[in-house]
Amino acid sequence: MGTSSRIVIVDAGVGNLRSVQKALEHVGASADISDEPDVVATGDGVVLPGVGAFGDGIANLKSRGLDAAVKEVLNRGVPFFGICVGLQLLFEESEEMGRHAGLGIFPGRINRFPAGLTVPHMGWNQIEIQRDSPILRGIEHGSFVYFAHSYHAVADDPSIVVATTEHGSQFPSVFERNNVWAIQFHPEKSQDVGLQILHNYVEFVNDSVSSN
Repeated sequence: MGTSSRIVIVDAGVGNLRSVQKALEHVGASADISDEPDVVATGDGVVLPGVGAFGDGIANLKSRGLDAAVKEVLNRGVPFFGICVGLQLLFEESEEMGRHAGLGIFPGRINRFPAGLTVPHMGWNQIEIQRDSPILRGIEHGSFVYFAHSYHAVADDPSIVVATTEHGSQFPSVFERNNVWAIQFHPEKSQDVGLQILHNYVEFVNDSVSSN
C-alpha cells in the first residue's frame, strides 16, 4: 500500500489517539494527530475517534473550532471516518447526561441502552452486515469486534446503516453515507478485523487522492 496520502486524526480531547494512530500506521498510512482546524482541513482523510462523554467531545470540538473544520472537509468530499464517540458526534443530538447537540451530519440521535441490559456494552460482539460497503471489504458476516459504550445511535435514515449488532435488540454499528463512514466499535482493539477495516479506509483515501 502506498503512503502518498496523509490522514489527520482529530484531537477532540477524548480518547486514546495514539493507539488509533499506531493502527493506521500498521496498515501503511501516514497519520498525524492534531487539534488545529487548519491542519485538519488539509488532510486527505480525516479520522474522528473518541471515548468518554459525548458532551465533552462536542464541547471540545466547538471550543477549538474543530466542528467547522470537520464540516468543511465533509462538504469537500474528503473521506471521513468516525470511531465510537466519534461516530456518535456525527448525529444530531445525544441524551448522555442531558441533551447535547451534535454535528448533525447523520439524521438521528444517541440514546442510552434500555434498563435491564448490561451497561456499558463492553467486549467482543458480532457485526451483522446489512449491505455492501467498501469499509467492510473482506469482512465476513458475523465477525467479532470489540465494543465499549453505554449509548447507541438511532438513525432516522435506515439507508445509512451498513451493519448492526445485537445487545438486547439490534442497534446500528456501522454507517456509511457518501464520503463518510463510522463505526461504534474500536478497530484498534479488534485485531485482524479492525485492521482490515482501517486498511479499507486507507485504500479509499489513497484512491481518492489518486483520482484528483
